Amino acid sequence: MILLDYRDKRPLYEQVIEKMIQLIAGGGLSPGDKLPSVRSLAMDLSVNPNTIQRAYNALEADGYIYTVTGRGNYVADPDAWKQDHESALEQQLTEAVLQVRRGGLTKEQALLCVEKAFLKEEV
Repeated sequence: MILLDYRDKRPLYEQVIEKMIQLIAGGGLSPGDKLPSVRSLAMDLSVNPNTIQRAYNALEADGYIYTVTGRGNYVADPDAWKQDHESALEQQLTEAVLQVRRGGLTKEQALLCVEKAFLKEEV
């Protein structure tokens, strides 16, 4: 389900957040699906339960999941997060395009890079 990269300089909770968002946005987890408990996921990933709790709190604050007291955490309806997620991705893409332009690449060269990136993701 989730693999962490211990060589990554980002904190583990940020990696958990990123992986969970990828699973949710990519359809690997559907609205209403129950997530593993904090302790269970912490044991599976060999991390401190506080790491998972911090990730779950951030995911809930961003609308990706919701908590039912005494029952666990569940994937939220996409309406709760989809617009914010798409806006964030659009912002990141805009920043990347500005860097590409500053770097001197033409539109055609940049589009080739994007196509290559999409092909890498599909493999």
